[in-house]
Order: sequence, then structure tokens, then C-alpha cells
Amino acid sequence: MADPVDVLVNVPMFSGVGRKELKRLVDRMSERTFAEGEVAVEEGRGGVGFWMIQDGDAAVSIGGEIVRTLGPGDYFGEVALLDDGPRSATVTAASDMRCLGIASWEFRPFVLEHPEMALAMMQTLARRLREAEARAGT
Repeated sequence: MADPVDVLVNVPMFSGVGRKELKRLVDRMSERTFAEGEVAVEEGRGGVGFWMIQDGDAAVSIGGEIVRTLGPGDYFGEVALLDDGPRSATVTAASDMRCLGIASWEFRPFVLEHPEMALAMMQTLARRLREAEARAGT
């Protein structure tokens, strides 16, 4: 089992954030487990949580079609953290999965304290938008 800070160091949206600050973020996070087959987040539903996978794997689907898989060190839910809007995809545990999560009301103050993280988040979201547009043929 990897140290959560070591995992966060490899998450693109946390690039530029020092280990000390990441430790503070981890201290704000809570652990949650999802059983194999359990839906962690559902497309179209509201959500306020960001999840980082520590152990296990997940399938990401849009409109019922699997578009990618996630594993340790991957994350989901960052879009809903920014706008409290509906989830853009469904994430289902492909195996028993252990995650660390944080709610938007705990996450936003951290981002304001670390503006360099906001730029990295925008770059990640832009890449995902381009991938979605490519899949849609636009």
C-alpha cells in the first residue's frame, strides 16, 4: 500500500504542490471503500466529492460505454468539485477499491491556498475535453 502523499505526487492536477502541502491535503481526506461492481459516482447525478484510488481498479463509462479504466494513483470527481454540477461519467469499481476522498467545501479552500494547483487542474480538464471531442468526432 503506497503512501497517499506518494500517490498524490503523481496526480497531474497536484503538480507543483509541495509534499508538505500534499500532506495537509491528505489530512483533510477521508477513506472509503467500494466493493467490486459498486458504482462510486453516477453519470448525470450530482456530486461534490473528489476520489483518489489507492488500491483497486475502476471502469469509467459514458452513456453505458466504457471509455477508460482507472487504477491506483488515478482520480475522479474533480469536475464536480469545481462546479457542483452533475457527474459527466459513471465510475464503477472493477475490483474491490479503496479511495481517499474530499468534498468540495474542504477542497476549495486548499485550492485557494495553492493557486498553482488550479493551473494544473485546468490543463488536465482541457486534455480530457480534447479526448471527449475526439471521441465525438468534433
